[in-house]
This record gives sequence, structure tokens and C-alpha cells, in this order.
Amino acid sequence: MRVLLSLLLCLAATSAIAGPALDRLTLPKGFHIAVYSDQVPQARELALGARGTVFVGSMDAGKVYALTDADHDGRAEKVRVVASGLQLPVGVAFHKGDLYVSAVSRILVLRDIENHLDDPPKPEVVYDTFPTETHHGWKFIAFGPDGKLYVPIGAPCNLCDRGKAYAKLTRMNPDGTGLQDVAYGIRNTVGFDWQPGTGKLWFTDNGRDLLGDDVPSDELNRLDRLGEHFGYPYCHQGDVPDPEFGQGHPCKDYAPPVLKLGAHVAGLGLRFYTGRQFPARYHGAIFVAEHGSWNRTRKSGYRVMAVRLEDGKVASYEPFVTGFEHNEQAWGRPVDVQPLPDGSLLVSDDLAGAVYRITYGKGG
Repeated sequence: MRVLLSLLLCLAATSAIAGPALDRLTLPKGFHIAVYSDQVPQARELALGARGTVFVGSMDAGKVYALTDADHDGRAEKVRVVASGLQLPVGVAFHKGDLYVSAVSRILVLRDIENHLDDPPKPEVVYDTFPTETHHGWKFIAFGPDGKLYVPIGAPCNLCDRGKAYAKLTRMNPDGTGLQDVAYGIRNTVGFDWQPGTGKLWFTDNGRDLLGDDVPSDELNRLDRLGEHFGYPYCHQGDVPDPEFGQGHPCKDYAPPVLKLGAHVAGLGLRFYTGRQFPARYHGAIFVAEHGSWNRTRKSGYRVMAVRLEDGKVASYEPFVTGFEHNEQAWGRPVDVQPLPDGSLLVSDDLAGAVYRITYGKGG
């Protein structure tokens, strides 16, 4: 019951306004935001197909969606359900024509999906022995530049020490073989991407609850070596020893975050911006979707942030889209971001059940 309650709290704001309310949003000058689709209940991770299909994982009755914009007007005119009845199929990743889907303990694949959007194939099981716990059990997934599928295993709790069985990031071959641990001490990452040029893996991590409104911060991390440990459950945000598990585990022994995102902001999906439509200051920046707090006295997060880098270091961390909550009432909760080939940017929102498209100038 406690896990179910936590899930419901994470999915719904305390006082939600139904549907997109884009006039409430604020973006930097010259940017525009519009509805790409408002027919995607509990939209979560986004993935882009080779032919421009936008795939969307969700928590809605185990469904996975495919959005198509055949007339290229910036709005998906067709929304298809390509899978249903799966267990929390939040994660989607497109690879060589196939769509990979996470379903808690399983990784599934829909073969040659873009040729079968109207008659989707039955999902095939690629891997089925991940833990079955649903607390932090839904998974963001992505293929790395090494051609392997990266899959996190979140901590099955707010705070616990399960050794190296949980709280880590793994990778496997596309056929499910060769499972390997990549990094440890990661409470729950729901977003990661590889920096163009360097190939470095950057990821968000959600900090523990119940240490107060302002500690610990959620994290933006960079993996510099295989097997690196990022502190959980012994050290939080790089400099806060855990009161229960921290003794004998000094923070200096663990990799600190590249950036503290703020307490309880729930940093989820992130992507490097590789397009050219946006102004030069955003080229190579990281966009981070912050889902928003669920138990903080005053809400935090509920926005999309831009992290600009210079020489591998954070140069600025600034709001890009704000206004999903007002006066402690939320109508939207950003989950993931996905650049499109034309340089625009998609944002998923599981509370409003929508995907938005952000353009700059006349690019929309």
C-alpha cells in the first residue's frame, strides 16, 4: 500500500488543473511552445524513430504510443497505441528499426515497428530477470554510442542498503546478453544521454526524501570511468553524509555531482541539444525536465531547465520553461525532452497527458 501511495503521489500533483494550459508558461524571448499532441495519457519517455515517429512510454494502462506528423505542420495528427497491457512501460528506445520498451523486470522489443504502426507486432522478450519491485522499478532506457542498451535499477525504497544489487546503472547487448554493471550509488536515474564529441554519459539522479525541504539536492552527474560510485545511500549531493548509513563512508570516497539541481525538483529526462534552430548559446546545452516535488512544504521543480557547458564544466543553470505550477497548484509535470531533426524540442507531460513542441523564431 505504501508503494502504491508513493506512486500515486508522484504521478499526480495535489491540486491539478486538467489539460494543457500553455498560456501559463514562460519561455525566453523568441521561443514558442505549442501542443504536439494532447492525447497521450501519462506520457513519459520519448524516443524518435528513423522516419520521424515519436514513441512515448506511459503509465496509462500499460500503453505505448506512436505519434506521427505526416504533414509536417508541427502537430501529430495521428496517435496510435502500439502496445498495451504492459507493466509500467515508461521507457522506450529506438534501435535499428526496432522499439525497445521497459516493463519493470522485463525489456521487450517490437520489431520493425515503423513498418507496422497500424498492425504492431507482439512484443518479444529480450530480458526478463530484473527485480520485480515497482518502487523506482519503472525504467528510462537508452542506447549508447557503444550500441548497448543502458538500463537503470533503482533503489526499491526511499533509503536502504542492498549492496550492488540495486541503485545502479547496467547495460546489455541488444539481444539481452552480456549484462554488465556500469555505475553504482545511483538512487534513481530517470534520464541520461551521451555528450556529442566526448561520448561521456551524463545522468540525473533523484535524492532521498525525509531529510527536510532543502536537503538533499537532486543531482546532475557525469560518468568518467566504468564502475564509478555516486554515493547513495552513504552520501548525498556529494557532501551530505547520510545520518543512518553514512558512518564509515566519507563523502570523499564517492563521485560528487557536476551540478546540484535543487532539493526535490525531481530531475528526470535530459538530452543534449544538437540542433541549430535555437540560438548559439543553447548549442550543446543539456535540457532537463524537472517533474516537481511531491512532499515538499512549498513545491519545487515543475519546469524545464537549460544547463550550458563550457570546457566540460557547468557555465549556467537557468529556467527554460516555467509556469507548470502557480500558487502551489500544478497543471503540468514535465518528464522528458527530445530534440527533433528540425531543431525543435519536444517535452512530455504526464499530468496533462500531452507532448509539447518548442520552436524558436520562424522555425516553427
